[in-house]
Amino acid sequence: MSRRIESHLLDGPAGQLEALVEAPEEREPSEASVVCHPHPLYGGTMHNKVVHRIARGLRRRGSVVLRFNFRGVGRSEGAHDHGRGEIEDARTALDWLRRRYPDLPFSLAGFSFGSRVILRLGCELGSAARLIAVGLPVKSETAHLRSCTVPKFFVTSTGDQFAPRDEMEAIFATVAEPKQMIWIGAADHFFAGALEHLEETIFSLC
Repeated sequence: MSRRIESHLLDGPAGQLEALVEAPEEREPSEASVVCHPHPLYGGTMHNKVVHRIARGLRRRGSVVLRFNFRGVGRSEGAHDHGRGEIEDARTALDWLRRRYPDLPFSLAGFSFGSRVILRLGCELGSAARLIAVGLPVKSETAHLRSCTVPKFFVTSTGDQFAPRDEMEAIFATVAEPKQMIWIGAADHFFAGALEHLEETIFSLC
């Protein structure tokens, strides 16, 4: 069974959403995952190199992965909504994927702005197998994480200028269990010099 890649336009709350679905190579999927990209106003798209590595790590471990562009990005219709509408975009993407794979457990993953989106949506739903927040900025709203009992993985670069280690550790201490913090030695927020390590980390998550 060869790798399967499909392009779709999903009916979203602000118009169509451009999406890409990739299934695992040589096996049927054991999980369905949605991956969200970084901030749309700073060049973030579903083709971001960190998002690509997250998606590939998940696919290697057996996930069918849906990446999509938030409203106003690429071929996705609508305009940036400062995180509010983007949560609904992610909900639309997840609902579409779950309708297609109703018998599979699901996970949510995101990078930077995308990690804020998936943590908010995943904690609201409460039924994800796990939430993977890569490069979560320390200025994110995190009060809802104090009572969120979904398994949460935080993956952060040691050189992340938006998540200094002491501040990130202080936030992590307030987060409800189950949780895990994973530090990756890298030069910056975008995991410069450590993208392969990031992919392997995603692949090996429990």
